[in-house]
Amino acid sequence: MSLKSEIVHEAVFSFQTSDAGLIYESLLPEADGESGRSFSEVILGSDTEILLRVSARDIHAMRAALNTWLRLINIANEMKEVIDS
Repeated sequence: MSLKSEIVHEAVFSFQTSDAGLIYESLLPEADGESGRSFSEVILGSDTEILLRVSARDIHAMRAALNTWLRLINIANEMKEVIDS
């Protein structure tokens, strides 16, 4: 049975930024899809929008996946700000 048929929890975040393409590309090496109890997907919605979709079997896997992805997005954004300054 695949993870997608066992999903119990799902979260979708939308991030608006003028640097969406650059941040999206910096996240691609981390976007390896299914990893046991959770599934994550990063989508470039438009020139100014990044979408993060996380699905998980249980709340613990959801928390862990969200912590990871939200930190990665925040770090990518902070690094862009440092480079621009």
